[in-house]
Amino acid sequence: MIAGAALPRRRIAVWVLGARPRTLVAAIVPVALGAASVGRSAVDVPRTLLALGVALGLQIGVNYANDYFDGVRGVDTQARLGPPRLVASGFADRRAVALAACLSVGVAGAAGIVLAALTTAWLLVAGALAVLALVLYSGGPRPYAEQGLGEVAVFLFFGIVATVGTAYVQRLHVPAGAWWVASSAGLLACALLMANNLRDIPTDRDTGKRTLAVRLGERRSRGLLVATVVTALVLPAVGAVAGALPRLAIASLLASPLAVRPLRIAMTAHGRRLVATLAGLTRLDLVFGALLAALLLAS
Repeated sequence: MIAGAALPRRRIAVWVLGARPRTLVAAIVPVALGAASVGRSAVDVPRTLLALGVALGLQIGVNYANDYFDGVRGVDTQARLGPPRLVASGFADRRAVALAACLSVGVAGAAGIVLAALTTAWLLVAGALAVLALVLYSGGPRPYAEQGLGEVAVFLFFGIVATVGTAYVQRLHVPAGAWWVASSAGLLACALLMANNLRDIPTDRDTGKRTLAVRLGERRSRGLLVATVVTALVLPAVGAVAGALPRLAIASLLASPLAVRPLRIAMTAHGRRLVATLAGLTRLDLVFGALLAALLLAS
């Protein structure tokens, strides 16, 4: 529920809340996996940090942008179960939130320009597409998040582009294994969005926001969430068996038990109880990503 009294009173804490720090795992994991996929001896730390700056800037930017657009359009209401939004709660001026989104994108753009100067100008094209996707996600005349396409964009930009792009800038080459770990990173990022949208089905439906979860309904959304997480966890092992990843990558399955509780909750829970699913999947994404990256670097 959105309530001004529930929001932190310190100004910095308010903006940290608006940045939604728990979602940043979706930006950190693909960069870590992309760098690790090239092998320990090929990792370029400065370029990896620049790629991380791009990913984090875009993730924070999209969080502020969604806060702004959903608040202005009246999509966020008092019935919303997720974290309080700055604009809808009235706790921050909408122009300030829009400025925060622009500044975050500006940080990502600056890091991206430096990275392009060190590697290839084609990165600027990918960056421009990412910014366009960020704006149109919940902005514009027909936000594609409301057309059930949010998961597609998340998979592409916080899976394939972020992971493969990070791998490429290391030595201007993409190893076959990068595509496998990129798919896992993208699917786990999608799972976070799917869990969020599953929780919000009632309020999204009432405000006309036709997310994929709203279109599929609760039963099929729950099944798709489970299939997405399982596929993400299994892919590195399949890639290792296929010879695209080191054999040691199979050990990433050790993170799988962390998926049991959040997915069990997701199959039966409603409303606020689904917050536990989102928290559990965030933890799974972080641990799985860290474990797989460590295994790739150790190979």
